[in-house]
Amino acid sequence: MDALMANYASDSDSDGGEPEPAAAPAGAPEVLEPSALLPPPPLDLLQPPNFVDYSAMAQGSRVRSFPHVEGNYAVHVYVPVVIPSDAKKQLALAMKRVASLVPNLYAVDADYALSELCKDEQKLEKVLLSREFHVSLGRPVALQVHQIDSFVAMLRQKFQSQQRYWMEFNKWEHFVNDDCTRSFLSLEVTRTGLPEISKQILMVDEVYRLHGLPEFYKNPRPHISLVWALGDISRKLKQAIKDIEKYQSSMSSLQKSNVRCKFSRVVCKIGKKVHDICKVADC
Repeated sequence: MDALMANYASDSDSDGGEPEPAAAPAGAPEVLEPSALLPPPPLDLLQPPNFVDYSAMAQGSRVRSFPHVEGNYAVHVYVPVVIPSDAKKQLALAMKRVASLVPNLYAVDADYALSELCKDEQKLEKVLLSREFHVSLGRPVALQVHQIDSFVAMLRQKFQSQQRYWMEFNKWEHFVNDDCTRSFLSLEVTRTGLPEISKQILMVDEVYRLHGLPEFYKNPRPHISLVWALGDISRKLKQAIKDIEKYQSSMSSLQKSNVRCKFSRVVCKIGKKVHDICKVADC
């Protein structure tokens, strides 16, 4: 299986520095040092009702796929995906089976240990299954700051006449990034939605070419990644997928919930800023 690049933005997405604060003009009123101000209110007062703090469970370690360069920004073009509620129960069962077979898995982007999430169904649904996933339309790469405006403008021009279509994530699959530093358990689109997504990837490829950026893979396999692990653990993930498929094949068709959702928009994240490329009205 061809390895696919999978990269998620780090905390240092943009490389620009912050400007120095201007000096106060003569005669201006004295500004109190932070230590002289009133202390901030307790954090409990700033949190909404029913707030659940999952930060203590974060254990993952991110790895940059390209070096930090001054004036460059990480760029990622993708289709946002939200898992429908009728599919979450069966996905939660699948994730629990995977957690029992494969250790040291983490929720993609959130970096919370799957084994910990599976101890509480509320945490599993809230942290892993209720977040926004994405189908990549282009490689995550570094874009130079002077290219940003033309890059976003060209993407918007390409996607100005998009129409709504269905996407069905119907196949469990595993992927490994190009340098074999991370493995992913994913749901792949192999039928419904594949032609439309493939056309969108070609459109993004053209914009990449015009900006001297590497194109996407020759045989794209659109997918959403749910969990990840350090290193190449293909063998373990293959066994876990066989277990999931065997379990699901024993279920009735009424119990099975395909992850099926509508395409609604394309997003381009550059550094920490998110640009809407296109939005399709719900008919």
